[in-house]
Amino acid sequence: MENKIVIYQVLPRLFSNTCTDCVPFGTIEQNGCGKLNHFTPKVLSEIKSLGITHIWYTGVIEHATQTDYSAWGIRPNNPYIVKGKAGSPYAISDYYDIAPDLAEDIPNRMQEFEALVERTHQAGMKVIMDFVPNHVAREYHSDSMPEGVEQLGAHDDKEKQFSPDNNFYYIPRQRFSPRFFIGQSTDNEYYEFPARATGNDRFDAYPENHDWYETVKLNYGVDYLGWCTHHFDPIPDTWLKMRDILLFWSSKGVDGFRCDMVHMVPVDFWHWAIAQVKKQYPYIQFIAEIYEPSLYRPYIEWGGFDYLYDKVGLYDKLRAIQCCDVSAAQLSYCWQSLDGLSDHMLNFLENHDEQRFASMQYAGEASRVLPSLVVSATMSRAPMMIYFGQELGERAADAEGFSGRDGRTTIFDYWSVPSVRAWYNDGKCNTTKLSLEQRNLRKLYKQVLTLCNKEKTIAKGEFYDLMYVNFDNQHFDPHHQYAYLRYTHNEILLVVVNFGNMAADVAVNIPQHALDMMNVDAGMYDAVELLSGEKGEKYLHNALPFTTKVEGYGAAIWKIKNLQKSSRSKQKK
Repeated sequence: MENKIVIYQVLPRLFSNTCTDCVPFGTIEQNGCGKLNHFTPKVLSEIKSLGITHIWYTGVIEHATQTDYSAWGIRPNNPYIVKGKAGSPYAISDYYDIAPDLAEDIPNRMQEFEALVERTHQAGMKVIMDFVPNHVAREYHSDSMPEGVEQLGAHDDKEKQFSPDNNFYYIPRQRFSPRFFIGQSTDNEYYEFPARATGNDRFDAYPENHDWYETVKLNYGVDYLGWCTHHFDPIPDTWLKMRDILLFWSSKGVDGFRCDMVHMVPVDFWHWAIAQVKKQYPYIQFIAEIYEPSLYRPYIEWGGFDYLYDKVGLYDKLRAIQCCDVSAAQLSYCWQSLDGLSDHMLNFLENHDEQRFASMQYAGEASRVLPSLVVSATMSRAPMMIYFGQELGERAADAEGFSGRDGRTTIFDYWSVPSVRAWYNDGKCNTTKLSLEQRNLRKLYKQVLTLCNKEKTIAKGEFYDLMYVNFDNQHFDPHHQYAYLRYTHNEILLVVVNFGNMAADVAVNIPQHALDMMNVDAGMYDAVELLSGEKGEKYLHNALPFTTKVEGYGAAIWKIKNLQKSSRSKQKK
C-alpha cells in the first residue's frame, strides 16, 4: 500500500502575487498575478516540508477572463458573461491550453506548465490538475487543439433540443436572455442564438444571477427533458472528445485529476473513460467532487474513481460541531454511514468552495483548528487536503470584487492573499514576516501532516471507534470529546480530541473487544504523546481507563509501545 496522500491545493494566480494594495475589481495590471514559474525548487521544497505528497494546481487550464490576450492569438471573451475580472477557473475556454495569466512568456505557456510538472516531481511530489467535464465557458473556442480535433459543437444540430450527436443542449429558436441585467452595451453585446442550457442544469434560456450563467452544459447522451433517457450506444461524441482531453493532459506527466461536479455527468461515462485512461496511464488517480452520498458507491465501484470528496459527511459534521453545538459523538456516524468506503474519501477543512476555517463565518480563530485537523488527518487511511494559506490561519477578510467579503478566498478576481504573501516573501518562503501565531500554526500543521506518513499506523492502520463505551463515562464528555484507536499488528495509537474551550482530564474506557481486535494483552505500557512529546506509562486495559489531559481545542495522540501480544486468536469484527 502506498503512503497516505496529503494534498496541498493552490491557486497559482493568487499564490505568489505580491501586490500589497489590490483594488476591488482590479485588472491584472492593477493587482498583479502569480505565475507558474514562481513555484521554484525552494518554494516546492517548503511546501513538501509540511508533509505534502501531492499538489493540486487549481485553475491552470485556460478559462474565460476579461483580460484581452488577442495579441497572442487567443480569442477574447465578452466581459458581460465572465464572472470577475479574472474569471472562474471552472468556465473553461480551451481544454487544450494553459491560462495565459499564469505565464511569464505567454507564447511558451505550455512549456512553462510542463517545466512545473517536472520541478514538482523533482521535489518529490505528484501533480493533480482540474478536469471540468460538465460545462464550459459560453464562448468556448480552442485555439490550441491538436491537429484532427474538432471544436465542441462544430457539427451540432441546433434545431434539436437534444440529440445524442450534439455536444450541447439547445433551446431552439430562442435567444439567450438572462433574467438579470448583465451590463451589455451596444458596441459589445453578448449574443447567443439559439440559447444553450446553462451549466447547473438550467434547461431554458433565462438563467438567474445565482446560476452558472457564464457556462453551458455539455451533452453526454442524457435526454434530461425526455424522461431522462440514456443514449450511450454508440459512444456519444462528447465522450470521445472528453476522453481525448484526459489523455492529452495525462501525456504531460500529471499524476491525477480532480474532477469537477462528477455527479452531473453520467457514471457510465466515467466507467468508460477512466478505464480508457488507466489502460495507458495506470498510475493516474481520479478524485471526484461529489455531494450525493447515495452515489458514492456507484462512482467508486462502477465509475472507477479512486477518491471522493467527504464534504457532506465529515466536513459538514466537523463544522457543525465547531459552529452549531452539535455533539462530537456524532462523528461516529461519519464512518458508519460510509459502509466500508472510508478509505476512498478525501478529507478537508478548506478548499476553494468553502469558507476559511479562521474566517468570521466559520470558527473565527485559527487556534481552534487542532481537533478538527487531527480527526480529518488521522481518522482513516484516506487522503487529507489543505488549502494554501490554511496553515497560516488565512481569514479571507477581504472584499476582493466579484467575490465579496464572504469568508472565502476569491477564485474570480486578481488578488493577493495576505498570509500567503507574508510567508512567500518574494520567494524566500520564510517566517520573518509572520506573526508568532502564524508561525506556531504552521508548525502545528507540519507536525500533524508529517505524522500522516511518519506513523505507519495512520497511513495504513485499522480504525476502532471508542465512543460506544464512553457515553456513560463520568470522566469523558461525548458532547465535546471524541476518541478512537488506530492500530497495526505491532503499533497502537489512541487519539482523543477536545472541541471544548476548557482543558479536560479524561479517562477513556477501552473494551475487551478492542484488545481482542488488536490482539494485545491488557496491561500497562510505555507510551509517548506525539504532539507534546510527553512520555509515561499508560493502561491499556478493559477495567482500567486510559487517562490523559487534553487542552481546550486540543488533541492528544498517544503511541503505545512494547506491546505484549495476546495468545488468543485475533477475532474478526
